[in-house]
Amino acid sequence: MKTRTLILTSLGLLTAGMLGVVAFRSEPVAVDMTTASIGPMRVTVDVEGKTRIAEIYEVSAPIRGTARRAPVRVGDAVTGGETIVAIVEPAASDPLDPRSRVQAEAAVREAEAGLHMAESHLRQTGEELELAQSEYKRANELVARGVASLTRLESAEQMLGVREAAQAAANSALDMARGALDRARAALDPPAPLGQAGESCCVRILAPVDGRVLEIPTISARPVIAGTRLLSIGQPEDLEIVAEILSADAVRLDPGDRAIVERWGGPHPLEARIARIEPRAYTKVSALGIEEQRVDVIFDLLSPVEDRPGLGHGFSVYLRVVEWESDATMQVPLSALFRRGSDWAVFVNDGGNARLRKVEIGRANGRTVEVVNGLADGEEVLLHPGERIEDGTPIRRRAEGG
Repeated sequence: MKTRTLILTSLGLLTAGMLGVVAFRSEPVAVDMTTASIGPMRVTVDVEGKTRIAEIYEVSAPIRGTARRAPVRVGDAVTGGETIVAIVEPAASDPLDPRSRVQAEAAVREAEAGLHMAESHLRQTGEELELAQSEYKRANELVARGVASLTRLESAEQMLGVREAAQAAANSALDMARGALDRARAALDPPAPLGQAGESCCVRILAPVDGRVLEIPTISARPVIAGTRLLSIGQPEDLEIVAEILSADAVRLDPGDRAIVERWGGPHPLEARIARIEPRAYTKVSALGIEEQRVDVIFDLLSPVEDRPGLGHGFSVYLRVVEWESDATMQVPLSALFRRGSDWAVFVNDGGNARLRKVEIGRANGRTVEVVNGLADGEEVLLHPGERIEDGTPIRRRAEGG
């Protein structure tokens, strides 16, 4: 009887102890985990960009007049020095109001009088020149016979030179008078209707280079002044990319850095390279109304033309500019890190228990962080550790979908 009582008492105590252990045992916390691993890592500056043709040629009107309806259309292929891309008719002279006409008529009469005066002066100098030539010939004969002195011959020769110079000046004055008369008559003549002088009246502008027409501001005929832009021409295959990058990001980049071009519409990313970084920043207001300092960064497209069919001028693209990259770097997801004082730390899985581990980090991108010291390849780290996780807390891997 005593033995039976002892056995039952022992069993009861054992059962109570087991129930106590179960009751007071901590339930493992379900967590997400990943493995710290060595692999390739890349730090990029991500920005939107726009394609543009590297060399665009603007064709402008060389004179004032009327630009005829454009003989080409946007997208047309043109040949440099051969294809006519614009035709400009010279402007006619403006019609004269009554006062201006009276002044122009007076200018014509004045020019005619000046011409008559110049002709009279030319005849006078001609007569004087003939007299000087006769006097020189007579003095020369008298000196040869010894009748006259050399002084008389020298005087006659000098007078002949003066009369020759006077006649040359009179001829020049006559040309000037004729030019003044032509100018006065041109101002008085009524304007000739455009196009009546035939096709030879117009200025034909040829394409400066081989390429395609990119833009024609106005196709219809219109008045233009010298320097008015008529159209632009470029080579669609000669593309580059311009991106507006924050100045704080631009200082970390250098010409020659490569970039990955995405979201351009094709199935595969394209390769690009920084050609130059503009030395001047400018202020731009963001969509949130914040003023930002941005810098234009120009990229050369390295992918061949056949790998980017359909990509043209002004297309939108997305760039990942490689600031730094490595083929073998210890890294963990950014969500595994948290601050512990002034240090960075992670929780590692130590046989089902969470262990606090301080780490030293290096570069980071938007997804992963380089771990310089504190972790070994293959160790499991906790993702998004919550307030329930402390050093030594029992953990279990969260079931998928749980």
